[in-house]
Amino acid sequence: MDTILSPLYYAVSWIIVQFHSFYSLIFDENSGAAWGLSIVSLVVLIRVCLIPLFVKQIKSTRNMQALQPKMKAIQERYKSDKQRQSEEMMKLYKETGTNPLSSCLPILAQSPFFISLYQVLSHIANNQTVGVINQSLLESAQKAHIFGAPLAAKFLDTPEKIQSLGASVTDVRVVTVIMIVLMSASQFYTQRQLMTKNVDLTVKTPFMQQQKMLMYVFPIMFAVFGIGFPGFPVGVLLYWLTTNVWTMGQQMFVIRRNPTPGSKAFEERQQRLRAKGKLKEDPAEVEAKKVAEEARQNRQQPKRQSKSQRQTQPAAGGKQAGGKPAGGAGAQRRTRAGSGSSASDASGSDASKKQSLEKQAPQDSKPKGGSTASGSRNAKSGQRKGQQRPKHPSKK
Repeated sequence: MDTILSPLYYAVSWIIVQFHSFYSLIFDENSGAAWGLSIVSLVVLIRVCLIPLFVKQIKSTRNMQALQPKMKAIQERYKSDKQRQSEEMMKLYKETGTNPLSSCLPILAQSPFFISLYQVLSHIANNQTVGVINQSLLESAQKAHIFGAPLAAKFLDTPEKIQSLGASVTDVRVVTVIMIVLMSASQFYTQRQLMTKNVDLTVKTPFMQQQKMLMYVFPIMFAVFGIGFPGFPVGVLLYWLTTNVWTMGQQMFVIRRNPTPGSKAFEERQQRLRAKGKLKEDPAEVEAKKVAEEARQNRQQPKRQSKSQRQTQPAAGGKQAGGKPAGGAGAQRRTRAGSGSSASDASGSDASKKQSLEKQAPQDSKPKGGSTASGSRNAKSGQRKGQQRPKHPSKK
């Protein structure tokens, strides 16, 4: 690997030496400030060169979010045919101009520099010259400490090796643990900021679950690799912490200035522009929102009534909406029908009186006892059957 990456060793070591020469004009050339700032400057230079790739990463990530529903539909449709599924996926990527690898480009581009810096610092720890770092620069780099920890020291280094670099085991492990915690925290916050503010919450896709998983996996990976195997030197931890802080700041800038449509950050940006008067909205849409808001404010909720009030409410309203009686024409018809029936009852009573007079005439010659008996029978029959229908005159 040293033979393959030797050109990068020369490039990384040359950049660090150039920055070290500049910072040596301000700080002691053997100090941790001069060498530490050289590593930080290396990170800044690399990240500035990777800004175009970062822009592609943002576009690719948004395209992948938008394509998640279509991708899921293809997976469900060609569940049993993996080859056809892959073909349809590639066709979808080609039609939309999406490259799934674009989201990994910044990490892939940084990896060679990261490995090269790791090897350069390992050579320094083993007292070996590398790249353009000669023996004098090697001795100067070995004397450089950051908060008491040498740049080339690792968490699991033996006490003898740490003492040969002029430090104590406690200083090295404390500084290493603090830097790993800061690395993990910055990575977690960056991923969480992306999930909570810059994701379209109106569309539930598997992409959100993947990002949520990475939010917890990456910090754990940093902790394991930083402390355990292979173990990062303090200089590499400084490099990675600096790149995490750069990523966090860069993402905050992008989320504020160019958030994903439909996300929480997008709504906050729209509100800021609206408050400053820089957001031009459709007049028809503004009028519709205004009318809807007025209707909502003027809407009156019906008063709550008890069960007895709801039952007595129809009886209390004796009239309808036109001022007419509640019965209407049907009630008038029933009134006329009732009056007609009463008139017929009156005429019928007159006829019955005449028949009774005619009937009583031949019965006057009978003894009084018979009339009494017949009257009692009529009274009893009237009690049993009610009012008897008068007989026809022809049946006397």
